[in-house]
Amino acid sequence: MNVVTTSTLRLTKGFRVKRSQSVRRQEKARKRRMKNVRQKIAARAKAVQQRIKHQAEAQDEPMFRARNIRYEFADRTKAICYGGLGLMHSLARQCGLIDAIDRNVELLKFHFPYHESDHVLNIAYNALTDGKFLEDLELKRCDEGYLDALGATRIPDPTTAGDFCRRFETREQIDALQKAFSETRHNVWLRQPDEFFEQAIVDMDGSIVETTGECKQGMDISHKGQWGYHPLLVSLRNTNEVLRIVNRSGNRPSHEGAAVECDSVVDELRAAGFRKILLCGDTDYSQTQHLDRWDGDGIQFQFGYDACPNLKEIADNLAKSKWKRLKRRVKHEVQTTPRARPERVKEQIVVEREFRNIVLKSEDVAEFDYRPTACKKTYRMIVVRKNISEEKGEYVLFDDIRYFFYITNDRESAKEDVVFFCNDRCNQENVIEQLKNGPRAFRAPVDNLYSNWAYMLMASLAWSLKAWSGLWLPETGRWKDRRRAEKFKLLRMEFRTFVNTLIRVPCQIVKSGRRIIYRVLSWNDSQPVFWRLAEVLHL
Repeated sequence: MNVVTTSTLRLTKGFRVKRSQSVRRQEKARKRRMKNVRQKIAARAKAVQQRIKHQAEAQDEPMFRARNIRYEFADRTKAICYGGLGLMHSLARQCGLIDAIDRNVELLKFHFPYHESDHVLNIAYNALTDGKFLEDLELKRCDEGYLDALGATRIPDPTTAGDFCRRFETREQIDALQKAFSETRHNVWLRQPDEFFEQAIVDMDGSIVETTGECKQGMDISHKGQWGYHPLLVSLRNTNEVLRIVNRSGNRPSHEGAAVECDSVVDELRAAGFRKILLCGDTDYSQTQHLDRWDGDGIQFQFGYDACPNLKEIADNLAKSKWKRLKRRVKHEVQTTPRARPERVKEQIVVEREFRNIVLKSEDVAEFDYRPTACKKTYRMIVVRKNISEEKGEYVLFDDIRYFFYITNDRESAKEDVVFFCNDRCNQENVIEQLKNGPRAFRAPVDNLYSNWAYMLMASLAWSLKAWSGLWLPETGRWKDRRRAEKFKLLRMEFRTFVNTLIRVPCQIVKSGRRIIYRVLSWNDSQPVFWRLAEVLHL
């Protein structure tokens, strides 16, 4: 009989844990494998750099010299061009996403053959692998390499995927799906260092999702005359994670339901351990009836505020000494020799053709105390005065002043910093743009408000997996600063860049015993992060 020797590890309070030598051998084997991988990466990088090194030598023929090209069909080898899919699926398992979905979302009476998590991940993975429509699932379900990469006998076809979306018929079912995602986020956040929980910055905004069908229930006409839906997005600016999506009819005001979602998000963030919370939004979200309650609960807020006549009058009557010139910060610091700025072609055309044009001459900033009608407390109102000129050709028609207001309960930050911080809210618009054109989450492929709401959530999971893959990377160790920079870069990365960097990695799929091996077939200079994530996931 074979006997496995064991060692004993002493823990606190007198407990003992036995760890077999076979486990230690597996760990050593994994470390040797990753060391071998790092050596191969270094060799590939050196070879590529040597190959692309600029050589000022004359060439007798064009660089593209391939000839006698032919195609053959592989007999047994299977491969996919989206080898990073294995990383995402392993991440989904290890962070508890699959278990959370199957535990919270109960839509299927029988699992013949799919579970709820299969349907959710099917739509998310379709978005991760360049799928733009539900119909793209048909290509993937007929791809042997794709099926083998996920260890699946089959995956839901487009019709089945649409039917699953239509099973969402109530707000409670939608909330169950959001709860599954929230539990997963909490598991990912538990891995973060203490400074991660210093402050959570919550952004909120709405966006119109146009529809072209005639029979989509719940759609309506927006104030811009567009038929469709008007979803609300609540996101975490720290990581660009999607915290809430609320689908609404196209004619609903932008702020509708925002306060309720903010309260829910605040509870989630505090349960996770965030010490301070800051709510941000444009003028549509300065809901004055909630400001006193948020302030009393220790929640900070910075909202844009409508330029009402009474506020304009106050700004007009402010003493000259109250105003300070506002200097915008340089967006990018030039690290090399500054280049000559190109000619402003648009401006030249406007002047030559004598178009009417509004030119910003200068900006000033001031502040005063203000109590909104719905509030019992007084808050800090910051105003930016834009001094503009309306010109026609080379002639100035008249000068004008425009005011922009911001309300906050932050009494410590400089007024300039508040303005710059509120202006950074454009990051929320970038997140919306990424969701629209990346995973195509803000679409309406099915036939009613709730089913399209469910689709938005499932497709946006692809964006969340991008954030979680960055958060899963540790910052500790010898190269702490570099790893932190890599992590930040991954969190700020556009979705398309993320797919090209970490997902679109050609791999041979080999099934060996109980293992599915992704054999990487090519190298690029982004793979160190790819392999580090694989190492963290113990792949």
